[in-house]
Amino acid sequence: MRKTRPVNALKKLGIGLAFGAATIMSMPTSALACTQMYMGKNLTADNNTYYGRAEDFGPRYLKHFGIEPSHAPGYTYGSDESGFSYRSTKTTYRYSYVRDHPSQWHGRYDAYSEAGINEKGVSCSATLTTNMNDKAAKADPLTDTGIGEYSYGSVILGESAKAREGVELLGKIIDEQGANGNDQIIIADSNETWLFAALSGHQWIAMKLADDVASLNPNIGGLNYDVNLDDTENCLHSEGIQTMPEKNGFAEYTDGKFDVAKTYGKSVADSGVHQWTRYVQGRDYFMAPLTKGADYDIVTVKPKKGPDQIGAMVSEIQPLFFQPGKSDWNTFEMIRAFGNRGENVPGLNANTDGVYAIGTERSTETNLFQIRQDMDPEIATIQWEMLSRAAYSVAIPLYSALLTEVSPYFSNQDVSYDHCEETDIVNNEEPENSINYVLMDISSLCYEHREQLGTGVRAYLDALQNELIEQNLEVDAAMQAETTTEGRTALANKAGKAATENTYVKCKALLQEMRAYLKAEDFSTPFTPSDLNTETNGLKVSITYAKDALATDPVTPDQPGTPEQPGTPEQPGTPEQPAKPEQPAKPEQPAKPEQPTTKPEKPGKSDTTTTVTTNKTNTKGGLPTTGDRFDGRMVAAFAIAGVAVISAGGYFLYRRNKE
Repeated sequence: MRKTRPVNALKKLGIGLAFGAATIMSMPTSALACTQMYMGKNLTADNNTYYGRAEDFGPRYLKHFGIEPSHAPGYTYGSDESGFSYRSTKTTYRYSYVRDHPSQWHGRYDAYSEAGINEKGVSCSATLTTNMNDKAAKADPLTDTGIGEYSYGSVILGESAKAREGVELLGKIIDEQGANGNDQIIIADSNETWLFAALSGHQWIAMKLADDVASLNPNIGGLNYDVNLDDTENCLHSEGIQTMPEKNGFAEYTDGKFDVAKTYGKSVADSGVHQWTRYVQGRDYFMAPLTKGADYDIVTVKPKKGPDQIGAMVSEIQPLFFQPGKSDWNTFEMIRAFGNRGENVPGLNANTDGVYAIGTERSTETNLFQIRQDMDPEIATIQWEMLSRAAYSVAIPLYSALLTEVSPYFSNQDVSYDHCEETDIVNNEEPENSINYVLMDISSLCYEHREQLGTGVRAYLDALQNELIEQNLEVDAAMQAETTTEGRTALANKAGKAATENTYVKCKALLQEMRAYLKAEDFSTPFTPSDLNTETNGLKVSITYAKDALATDPVTPDQPGTPEQPGTPEQPGTPEQPAKPEQPAKPEQPAKPEQPTTKPEKPGKSDTTTTVTTNKTNTKGGLPTTGDRFDGRMVAAFAIAGVAVISAGGYFLYRRNKE
């Protein structure tokens, strides 16, 4: 996400500087706040590749999972953050997305396709915002018409049949139109995973990631790496990546070799303590810890404005790639990595030390992609999606390359945004049948009442997560046994709905119990979910995800109902059977596919695309869409004095405040 401009950055920081319990009067404060991770297949228990990212912005910011249909040739990708425009010359590919609510983008439905997989099996997570140093910015500034975070995911997934195609297309666009921001994007298919970095206005690099390394990046553009610019099999880059800085006198070299990260990235001193705190926390989680007093120390930053900030500051720049402490990382551990709050790092435990964390309350969604190399692209990648803060959330497994239907438990982009601004969520419930809001409210209550709720809720969500992972193995076996695209698509749709409904029912009942516990105001004992077996740390009543997904007879996991309110936290009522809402109406056809202020149009036909069915219209018993849209609300919230920003220049002010 975009950054807040650092305050009075120190220009130099000696490698041998002794921090102690230092108080630093002027250096970068909190700036960027997303965290990107990668784990090569040689380091995992299942020999799968994992990558993903936690998007940080604000405690209660609504995200939406959905499907963008295929469009006919001539479709135009646009942006609300710059003058970027790209017209497709072919039939676009269907893809899944995680997007913002239209009320935050002047009513546009195309904002920020943060994570997804297209029908060809290409996946991407976009973006990790980084930065460039002052010399690079002066020589090759960002462009007002360049591609940026708003559009990366849509263009890559809509246009690319292979990961390398996505890299080449993105590079070509930056060559011609420039970049609107410094960003990193991971693009993958069933055979290759690439890390793309927009280094400056027109310079970029993409590296094919190795199978035997791990990577962790909390928005630091200067993390070092060694790359052979002449190895076109494993590295692609802009033509002037080296000659431009050499011509402008700011090229840097290490052991006589051109150093890309050092040339374009900022120094240690110009990266904030929040970034380095997350880096130290992440390295500790992956059992490759840094040493306090040698590699880093804990400092207090006193900005000119705002409260003091405590966090880590390293003694020298750190590597982008590293070797973790073991080689059998599993799906559960990779999911939980995004909820890490530095619990095992003395002085950097966000629960007790007041520091920032990977698992911050400012997260809005987390995505993790599990890639089985050399498998059919249709089923090779599983998208594990959390539409809330990872510290208190659950990742739902989705075969997104095949999906043509979305469970209505994923609130669509027409749901009211009002509940995001609710301050009393104990007494004011979320819109009906919304996994988006249920997970948001669970997280909010846990952050506000961590001592009473945190341990019990986290144990319950871990038990639920483990059952989803375990039962998905059974679903996956059936998916691999199915050989036709039609059969796989049907199973993917059915499984996605079953996984989402099972997660919703359990989490809604949990949230009801949490509210009842807080209303009772008896905190003599910590909260324990009634469905949690405290002896086994499992669920008392297992989910039926695999059973529902694989049932021979048709099931209707996508027909939402309303669980009953529990009488007491210990004895919650049993959720009612889902009621059947009317069938949603078909979305209207926009006059032009390039009009982003309307809902996505009905897909055109491609070689593998089928019609997408989504919950576009609220019907009786279905998803609510009550409340008016508040166009520009987040713009106004982040602008000075709450003035609504509708101009392009005002928009940039908003984006700089998006952490």
